[in-house]
Amino acid sequence: MAMKVYGVTLSSNVVRPIAALNEKGLEYELCPVDLSTGAHKKPEFLALNPFGQIPAFQDGDVAIFESRAISRYIATKYKESGGDLLPVTVSCAQLETWLQVESSQFNPSISEINFELTIKPMIGMTTDMSNVEKKAEKLSAVLDVYEAHLAKNKYIAGDAFTLADLNHMPDIYLLLKSAKADLITSRPHVKAWWDDISARPAWKKTAASIPV
Repeated sequence: MAMKVYGVTLSSNVVRPIAALNEKGLEYELCPVDLSTGAHKKPEFLALNPFGQIPAFQDGDVAIFESRAISRYIATKYKESGGDLLPVTVSCAQLETWLQVESSQFNPSISEINFELTIKPMIGMTTDMSNVEKKAEKLSAVLDVYEAHLAKNKYIAGDAFTLADLNHMPDIYLLLKSAKADLITSRPHVKAWWDDISARPAWKKTAASIPV
């Protein structure tokens, strides 16, 4: 039975586990959830994610929610399939650190910028440019740290592509489609890292499903 991802690919949190599945070369079914009709708040979806948020995920009898937990599950359970997202050649300390950095330092600002510049116009809402600029200032400081780090490391956790790199990809992809793309392109080491990881065949397959 194919694994099931519930959500829409306009959401970075949905794209993240899809990217992991594609890296692993695993079959899955994307089950659309119509947020406009409140499908994510109905009992059948709440049985999968009691917080009423996308994504949700099923692998046989296993049901998981939270984007990064799903991706980690895929990387761990299917470690021997496709590319290894948790390679032993990478320092565990570095990998765990940068997984956390993505979640706590990088994601809060970039996700808000993407919501303001990309998602709001698509759903008929007005972009709050003051919030964009405030979050861009915070993200810029974070990316300065990334620029220095990537000057010394090919990938975010060391010398190999890992789950820590993958977890960044959906939000960077959206940011590069926006008026704030220069936050990435103006930093040569960050841009070189992105150019490398986004050239992966699995990511190209993933990106083709994003409606932006």
